[in-house]
Amino acid sequence: MKAFITTLIRKLGLIKIADRIRYYFHLARTRKNRSLFIEKYPNVVLPPPYFLYETFSLNYFSYYEDGRDTAEWLLNYFLEYKKLENINIMDWGCGPGRIIRHLPSLVGDSCRCYGSDYNAKYVEWCSKNIPNVSFSTNKLTPPLDYQSGMFDIIYGISIFTHLSEEMHYKWFDELMRVLKPGGILFLTLQGAVFKEKLTASEISQYNAGKLVVRANTLEGHRTYGAFQPDEFVYKLVGNNNVLKHDSGSKSKGKPEQDVWIIQKRFE
Repeated sequence: MKAFITTLIRKLGLIKIADRIRYYFHLARTRKNRSLFIEKYPNVVLPPPYFLYETFSLNYFSYYEDGRDTAEWLLNYFLEYKKLENINIMDWGCGPGRIIRHLPSLVGDSCRCYGSDYNAKYVEWCSKNIPNVSFSTNKLTPPLDYQSGMFDIIYGISIFTHLSEEMHYKWFDELMRVLKPGGILFLTLQGAVFKEKLTASEISQYNAGKLVVRANTLEGHRTYGAFQPDEFVYKLVGNNNVLKHDSGSKSKGKPEQDVWIIQKRFE
């Protein structure tokens, strides 16, 4: 029923209005939680509340503490394949810096950290408030403002999940361009565990190995959704090497995204 209602709102072109109403509801509901965070971390500079809602969750503790935990979680994956010394790491779709703000203190001075996002307001805020990271603004479409073969590691947390099929292929090719041969790309995608959120027709499409896209809103926005079956991802990856695929499961009743680690082919 929930999937049906969401689909109807989307078809009527009301999804962004509904999402804005939802934001104000969450703003009121999280007032106490946000006050508690400020008491605990009076010196932590935070982005505007809507930035957090739009990119992850309107929860200051989730943004800061879970962001730090996620950064550590990522590094444990990276260490399976790369020595974290004298390398370039990019957060593609860095948003308001939930993860990248923690990386410099975790990886040490020999590594260089970069963040890129298509939302110029996020990049402006990050550039002013997050030290030891170089930020740049990209557009919804490639290219990135980086030279070919610049990065040893690129990660994108729930970024392809808001892109059309065309942009999947264009952005994957662009990420491979700026990645060094043998470099790794870490992605999270909405895999099979998310089928519970799909309508019957969308499930049929997903089971056929086709990308499921929920549009009728601005591409790249949180209300634009894409769900990636394994068959589609392997087609997207092409002749590059899938080093790891961890299927998502449920945590506290909520589905978690799949983890994909892809190594760029050696040329």
